[in-house]
Amino acid sequence: MTVTDLQGPHVVLLATGGTISSRAAEAGGAAVASDTGEQVFAGMGIPARHPVRVVDVFRKGSYLLTVEDMIAICAKVRQALAHPQVLGIVVTHGTDTMEETAYLMDLIHDDPRPVVFTGAQHPADSQAPDGPDNLARAIAVAGSPQARGKGVLLAFAGTIYPAAGVRKSHTTRLDAFANPDFGTAGSVSGSGDVSLDRARPAYDPFPLPGAAAGSPRVDLIAAYPGSDSTLLRASLQAGAAGIVLQGTGTGNANRTMCRAVADASAAGVVVVTSTRVEAGAVVPRYGDGGGEDLRAAGAISSGLLRPSQSLVLLSLLLRLGTPQHRIADTFALRGKVP
Repeated sequence: MTVTDLQGPHVVLLATGGTISSRAAEAGGAAVASDTGEQVFAGMGIPARHPVRVVDVFRKGSYLLTVEDMIAICAKVRQALAHPQVLGIVVTHGTDTMEETAYLMDLIHDDPRPVVFTGAQHPADSQAPDGPDNLARAIAVAGSPQARGKGVLLAFAGTIYPAAGVRKSHTTRLDAFANPDFGTAGSVSGSGDVSLDRARPAYDPFPLPGAAAGSPRVDLIAAYPGSDSTLLRASLQAGAAGIVLQGTGTGNANRTMCRAVADASAAGVVVVTSTRVEAGAVVPRYGDGGGEDLRAAGAISSGLLRPSQSLVLLSLLLRLGTPQHRIADTFALRGKVP
């Protein structure tokens, strides 16, 4: 059932759009986020494990979100948690960038009550939508006493993941997410039985910056066979304050890109090296344009954080005015398994 007031313990559902809310305007047409939060909740078709209060944030495919949108979602979460009767929060979100918003929320979360992200792979008007089941399970997690103190979680297809390290690993499969380095946090059954087996790392939360215009620009640049410094230097000319370099292997590039990274670092631009590889840490090991040369040029290793979450962490730190040596320390801390 849904509740409209704040009397009694309940879960808050923050609806932001995504496939779970999407329908085609005409038969065979493209799916677009269109259902309200109440419609998404009603689509479960079964009683929720806990009373739920629904709040609409916006209706967008997550491929449209900006960092400012993600900050707005996090602000809504904090606003909802201001009410003492709230057991926890569920955020329905598109899967494309769920890993970014969930990680941003994890970085600033300072409350023992859980925040659980979920969504769907099939639209609401498909023959077999998976959103209703994912939502029912996420509500069960958000209201569970076991989830207190576990931080920000992602619940999808019965598996519960910690926000750090989670990533979309398949474009269409129902079990769309993985977390090869940081592991899973537990599971939730179709009947709402929750099993959680890991505690949240004891990191100090960051403040949530305002979604102000003119925030520092952070770009993602890929290294690939034959890549040169054209895109990286274009990013600098566009005014980037930070760059995440998606390296190959253990975090490698080439001599030309290393020279551009050195120029960027000398100009005060923060460069973080991540990797396109699915799992494993960025390890500065190779010369001749490899990861050790990138480190010598001033690049910071992302550790186990992949490009998507490296961009989120760097964007947050730059918005908070963090000096470069503290940014390096933060990646060293957050980019390893606790």
